[in-house]
Amino acid sequence: MAEDPTPSLAALVAGAEAGDPVATDALFAALYAELHRLAEGHVYRAGGNITLGATTLLHEAYLRIADRDTLAFPDRNRFLGYASRAMRGLVLNYLRSKRAGKRGGDLTFTTLDEERAGPAEPLANVDALEAAMAELAATDPALAELVDLRFFCGFTFDEIAAIRGMSVRTVHRDWAKARLLLHDSLSD
Repeated sequence: MAEDPTPSLAALVAGAEAGDPVATDALFAALYAELHRLAEGHVYRAGGNITLGATTLLHEAYLRIADRDTLAFPDRNRFLGYASRAMRGLVLNYLRSKRAGKRGGDLTFTTLDEERAGPAEPLANVDALEAAMAELAATDPALAELVDLRFFCGFTFDEIAAIRGMSVRTVHRDWAKARLLLHDSLSD
């Protein structure tokens, strides 16, 4: 039986960690569908306030990730988490600059995807959300990572438990604590 010439995901991760640009590109291509799903989620959560498409957001995040030399991802889920955080940062920067009114920021453009996806609630205050996440990261980095994995990456509690090597019950408990801390921070 002939060997499969396609490298495994683990081999691609190892190559990307070693700084091999070909492996990095192959890893990105292998995870493209999942990354696109994450990008769609970020665009959807931004509501009708964003004119970026999911594909553009994904490619911008890839350029940001590929530009860094010292990144290391022990597994697929850590890579997806990092990519999601990069996308979130791009969306927040985009919304902040749009709100500033630069280059016609008060105009709203729509796409066909908005009709299919349905209306989304706009982010009430991008700066408050970013400040609350930064405060949570300073107070408890593990809880901030949990929020990233659950809310921004869309992982299930079972997947997060596997990533973090803990029970699902502990993840639920931490999730409740993170939500409470964020709520308190956003209520101030």
